[in-house]
Parts: sequence; C-alpha cells; structure tokens
Amino acid sequence: MKRLFLVLLCVFVVMHASWLPVGATERAQVYPFLFADEEFWYRQEVQTGTFVSSIAAKGCILMEASTGTVLYAENETAHLPIASVTKVMATLLIMEAIDAGKLALNDMITVSERAASMGGSQVYLEAGEQMSVDDLLKSLIVVSANDATVALAEAVCGSEESFISAMNEKCTALGLTDTHFVNTNGLPAEGHYSCAKDVALTTRALLSHPLVLDYTTIWMDTIRGGTFGLANTNKLVRFYKGANGMKTGFTGEAGYCLSGTAERDGMQLIAVVLGASTSEDRFALAKQLLDFGFANYGVHTPEVSLPDCIAVGRGVAETVSLTCTPPSVLLEKGSAELTQTLELPERIDAPVEKGQVLGTVTFAQNGEVLACANVCAAESVKKIGFGDIIQRIFTNIFAVL
Repeated sequence: MKRLFLVLLCVFVVMHASWLPVGATERAQVYPFLFADEEFWYRQEVQTGTFVSSIAAKGCILMEASTGTVLYAENETAHLPIASVTKVMATLLIMEAIDAGKLALNDMITVSERAASMGGSQVYLEAGEQMSVDDLLKSLIVVSANDATVALAEAVCGSEESFISAMNEKCTALGLTDTHFVNTNGLPAEGHYSCAKDVALTTRALLSHPLVLDYTTIWMDTIRGGTFGLANTNKLVRFYKGANGMKTGFTGEAGYCLSGTAERDGMQLIAVVLGASTSEDRFALAKQLLDFGFANYGVHTPEVSLPDCIAVGRGVAETVSLTCTPPSVLLEKGSAELTQTLELPERIDAPVEKGQVLGTVTFAQNGEVLACANVCAAESVKKIGFGDIIQRIFTNIFAVL
C-alpha cells in the first residue's frame, strides 16, 4: 500500500509539472517529465518546400550550424528581451575560459554575497559555500540558476560587471549588431535585448565547444552530493530525437523563449523561438522548425576528383602529390547534383612546401557556387641543387650501363 501511494504521488506531481514556473523564475526540479501529453511531439516531419506555422512568436529562426545557412526566419533581427537565453552567451565565455585553462571542472568556487543574493531561478547558494565548477555548470545550464551564473562569472572575470563587459565585447567579436547585455541572467532591465538571429549565432559559437553538450543533454542530475535534484526545463532533450541543447527562458516581459538544438545524420540545427505566448507554443514551434530542417535538408561532403599529382620543375622530385579537404555543403533533399570545377596548374616550380596552396576546386549547383576548397601539396619538394644534378646524371649513366 505504501509503495502504491508513492507511485500515485509521483504520477500526480509529473502530470502537474506544467504548474512549475520556468525560465528566469524557474526552480530546480526533482521530478522529471516522464511522458509528454502534447500531441505535437508525435507528429512526423513532412518534406515541403516552404515552412508554414500557425504558432505565434515575436521572432524565430532556423539555422544550420556548420554553414551558418538560415533555412527560415521571421522577425529575426527584432530587438527583444530573451530572458534566461541570455545565458547562452554567459556559457560561451565560461567554456572559453575552461578551454584556455583559466578554470577547471574540479576547481572549487567560493560563493560571494552577490552571487548568493540573486533571485529568480536559483539553486539557493549560500555566501561562503563552496561548489565545483562542474556542479555550478550543471546548475547554470540545466536549471538556469542565476546564483550559479554569477558565481562562475566572478570566477572568470573577477566581478559580474567585468563579465557583462566581456559579454558585450564578445558580441562585437561575433558580429552581433542587435544585442546588448546589462546583466548575466536576462531578468528584465532597460537596454538588455537581443534577437533571434544573434541568439542563433551565439549558439553556433557555443556548439564549437563540445564540452557544453555534456551538460545541455542532461535530463536529470543532482548537486551537493546527490542531495539536491535537477531536472532540465528543455523538453526537447527528453522528447525530440537528436536534441542536444541549448537553453530555455521565461519572464513576463520576454514571454517563453528557447534556443533549441538537435543533430541528426551529421547535420546540426539551431531553432530559436523568442516571445512565444505559452511554453507549449515555444516547444511546438521549435519542433516544427527542426522537423522542417531535417525533412528538407541534409549536409553532404562532396567527393573531390583530383589527379594523383602534378609536375614539379627544378625540384629534387619530378612530381608532387595533391590533397584536398572539401567542406560540408548544405543541400536540399532531392535537388540537383553538385558540379565541381578544378583550377590547377599543370606544372609548378620548386621549392614546394607541404600544405602549400596549388589550386582550388569549386562546388556549384544549378550554376550557383556553394563552396570552395583549396588543393594543396601533400609533401614538400626541395629545389634541385648542383650536387643533386650531378648525382642524377651519374645515376642515369649507371642505369644505362
């Protein structure tokens, strides 16, 4: 009877999980969504030439990550509040600090009064408490904890203010012209805004740090030695095939926001939804965008047709081998085959350095150039000297004899 009561209690909590606040005001959740009752999760993607959606959002975009190609966009540059999606940029700076050796996952961070005082979504850090970078990252990424974000920001830049300046400097470096940050958490503030396009570009930059996927793909985990439960607010991670991130957000001003990412068959997509009316609308639109991308496009690495080598003049070797690494190309499914055009000299004079660019190959579809790649020398060839010439002469003479 006791076991039955516990099961019924868990089911009750899960069924009413939508009561739990999310985004900038969300709380760490112990209970996961064990099932999805929204019908849109079970609709299959449909191959279609255009994207059509009846779900309203203030701005959205669908981008393929490897090429940066925009597959669909609506109001993608409109200046909008983005709530906790702000933390995509914060996470990017933290990942860069880890890659640079400024932080290690097992480093222990002492929580400041400032970090402990943060409201909204939090894991209730106390001033003076010590927590590892690993657990702070879980708290930031999985449940959008504002207190954990500030603790990490201070560890990276010394103060939250310096970290915010670094966030805006990163905007300039990434070419984000429609974003400005005044805090690390996305709580409503004058002059704090971004747009769907800039969020997608920031997410794209963050995806270049594979470590982040160790956190964005977490559905449930714990901190504080297993005593404090975390459950991801991003339903895509649990219910969408290939989902691997990235960040949810909500405030009354921003509405329901999401940077959702998924990878299938080598293609990584980014779907950003800003200002949806409900959480269900947010996820439904993100799913529709991702479905549209996966149903209609694919990433293809073309095969390159190259000669084995080209002639080398005045070199210790008479030829040099060639190498070429073609880029990934985004193609619409069922579209025309790629054509390639090779520009390469018949002969090159020594010296030739390994990796030296000798020519190019261009890939096109229906006359439109989609990508170019360099054709390079696979090895070095030194210029022939007087001694080499004499040796070659005697070698030829003895070969005849």
